[in-house]
Amino acid sequence: MTPADVVAPVRSGMSVFLHGGSATPTPLVEALAARTDLEGVKIYHLHTTGPAPFADPGREREFRSVSLFCGGPLRQAVEDGRADFVPVFLSDIPALFASGAVKLDAAIVQLSPPDKHGMCTLGTSCDAARAAIDSAPVVLAEVNRRMPRTHGHTAVPLASLTAYTETARPLHEHTPEPETIVEARIGELVADLVPDRACLQLGIGGIPDAVLARLKHKRDLGVHTEMFSDGVLDLYAAGAITNRFKAVHPGRLVTSFVTGTRRLFDFVDDNPVVEFHPCDRTNDTALIRKNPGMVAVNSALQIDLTGQVCADSLGHHIYSGIGGQMDFIRGAALSPGGKAVIALPSTAKGGAVSRVVPELTAGAGVVTTRGHVHWVVTEHGAVNLHGKTLRERAELLISVAHPDHRAELRAWAVGRKRLMG
Repeated sequence: MTPADVVAPVRSGMSVFLHGGSATPTPLVEALAARTDLEGVKIYHLHTTGPAPFADPGREREFRSVSLFCGGPLRQAVEDGRADFVPVFLSDIPALFASGAVKLDAAIVQLSPPDKHGMCTLGTSCDAARAAIDSAPVVLAEVNRRMPRTHGHTAVPLASLTAYTETARPLHEHTPEPETIVEARIGELVADLVPDRACLQLGIGGIPDAVLARLKHKRDLGVHTEMFSDGVLDLYAAGAITNRFKAVHPGRLVTSFVTGTRRLFDFVDDNPVVEFHPCDRTNDTALIRKNPGMVAVNSALQIDLTGQVCADSLGHHIYSGIGGQMDFIRGAALSPGGKAVIALPSTAKGGAVSRVVPELTAGAGVVTTRGHVHWVVTEHGAVNLHGKTLRERAELLISVAHPDHRAELRAWAVGRKRLMG
């Protein structure tokens, strides 16, 4: 069918899941947004890639975007009140669909072509899409010849689709930026915390890539993560990743989705070493903690002097989401020999703003509580807050703040009797 024919079953008032990341089915997104006969369609999704015309100004009557993790295309719409945001752990999202707490009427996804058994796969993003297609009575698909065929819990029978269109277009790619001096230093400090045989959870961006680039001399590393990008490929090629000593899915790189370049898509294509599982499995703290030496590295926008971590918003402005940070921070902390790491540059806006702050900005969300935080790493050092008093935490966090901001932070702490003058 044409994309317009595929989305024809969507009716006013429906709740619809939209596949995200590199698997965003752009032709179907465009076809759905081209319709002017709809009213009150809710579109649930994680971060999407490419244009999101359903959230453009003036489309509020027809569509309401609901971000379960807010990506770049939806930030302004959420800020303007034209779209909604749900703060939720990534591990909890599949159950929203499976339980009917969010009752889906349809799922719009992108799939790899069927094999000789008539089975497509969810390709680059299993995450919450598995629960969505298993729950929704109507499944509408873009079957893309360039979508990699992936292993794990990703199979979708072609016969189960309500309608589909066939394409052969390139997937949305994420190209890594050149490494900065700050990222390089943070990468060195975090890499020093990673022992041989560690099991890794790392996300996307300059800091995770900087860490991975400095682990090639390590031995028998494993990967159990919610996502990975191109940075894993060189580490795997160097023989540092073997997954031999994992307790959960030994011998396999385990993930829920991938985002990166065509090189990454080719690596996961029909590769039995890589297993994709729903995010309620990859992010299950009870499973994460079983992997010995679990090292989880996550980012932050701000951290206050008590250790509260904001990772989803800039004040009241929603930037991303809770995602899987807490799932992995807690899982790593409970893992035998594990380390939970929050890694962030000490400043923003060219050094003008400290990311280590006396108090979180008004409206900022606490993603990782001060009771859960362990290691904090900036380019100025690595400190472990676990078991430390509020006074000790203030001293440690000021020590890894940028030198230009330490006096101001110390004056605040002294003024509130957190430090001695």
